[in-house]
Amino acid sequence: MVPEQKPEIDTTVRAVLRDVLGLSAERAAAFDATTPLFGALPELDSMAVAGVLTELEDRLGILIEDDEVDGEMLETFGALTTFASNKALM
Repeated sequence: MVPEQKPEIDTTVRAVLRDVLGLSAERAAAFDATTPLFGALPELDSMAVAGVLTELEDRLGILIEDDEVDGEMLETFGALTTFASNKALM
């Protein structure tokens, strides 16, 4: 990934999680690469996952195929931002 795009992707993923899940700005800002997401955030249930993915598609201009969605992708904030970064570079 191009390093200068990383902060933009991180910011976008944080904003999506904040907006879709109703998280406070402070809580989302505290996420680091190891922060657990799916299964650890009660706000991130299966319905919210669909909303998060749709918002990522819209805001990053990417297309996420159903077969790309798995538990590992949503396991941590770092995994989700890495996935989003890789998709944005395609």
